[in-house]
Amino acid sequence: MAKVIVAMSGGVDSAVTAALLIKQGYNVEGLTLQLWHANRTNQKGLESARQVAAQLGIPFHVVDARESFQREIVGAFIASHLANETPNPCVLCNRAVKWAQLINFADAHGAEYVATGHYARIFQTPDGKFELWRASDLAKDQSYVLSNLTQRELQRSIFPLSELRKPEVRAIAQSLGLTVSDTPDSQDLCFVDHEDYPQFLRDYAPAATQPGEIRTINGQLLGQHQGLAFYTIGQRKGLPAFSEALYVLEKKSESNTLIVGTASQLGSSRFLVRPVNWISGAAPTLPITCDVKIRYRANPVNSTVSASSDGGVMVETDQRLRDITPGQSAVFYEGEKVLGGGIIRADGR
Repeated sequence: MAKVIVAMSGGVDSAVTAALLIKQGYNVEGLTLQLWHANRTNQKGLESARQVAAQLGIPFHVVDARESFQREIVGAFIASHLANETPNPCVLCNRAVKWAQLINFADAHGAEYVATGHYARIFQTPDGKFELWRASDLAKDQSYVLSNLTQRELQRSIFPLSELRKPEVRAIAQSLGLTVSDTPDSQDLCFVDHEDYPQFLRDYAPAATQPGEIRTINGQLLGQHQGLAFYTIGQRKGLPAFSEALYVLEKKSESNTLIVGTASQLGSSRFLVRPVNWISGAAPTLPITCDVKIRYRANPVNSTVSASSDGGVMVETDQRLRDITPGQSAVFYEGEKVLGGGIIRADGR
């Protein structure tokens, strides 16, 4: 049977991924990527992954990916904050680090496939193309964070959890006696703890954490902000008292000014996206009508996607959206199929 390298994080999803592939007859080996963390030298979950591999009786490997992770992901994360964006490092990491390292390791060890515990589906069309689809369990669907993958990655990938729901995954782990069956889902960035996030930005992006003025869209001075990096478009918390509830409308880097306004002033129905990754490897004939998600947990909205003069695309949504955020990913869907995605750069106002 074919050999498959399973990315093991130390959580229940990757543990059950490995167990299911063993049951299906694959020659399975586990791999944990040691990633850079601001406050720790050892990757969280490493020992848990090692223990699961021992329980399953499979070879286990560790690859030190800290240098590439710090350069490709942490560096881009900091640069995005310095550009007054709100970055989404997981989308970039999946292709630039995780799949790059997995496939390189697989090639070096004679493995045909790599596998992860992501909730998403892969289909191959009659003409040989690979498609990325949303998971059967839409509540756990992770196709959004996989939208940067290409044909190279998809043709080598297996997602054994694609048709399962999380309670089923935990039940499988419990039935096998795996020590990670009750491990909670990860919530924070993997390279900085939630409580240390403000200090991380002060240490690594100090230019974006300097206090400045808070002004209304009409120029009225309302107070001082603590640093543009600590705010995101649509945010309400932490703003001055006003006659109406205030929201963050814009972050002006040239003057270090936070622009705020009321709910009626918030949002847009146009924004630019670039660069764009098309899953098929080629852009469709534009314009197209499709569903677009602008955040991982956002509801898809019907939109028209047209070519823009800068090589990206202009997205025009059927409804005004309140939280279009530069730095986040916009992902394009045709029904359950992912067409592609890219980074939101401006709101088109």
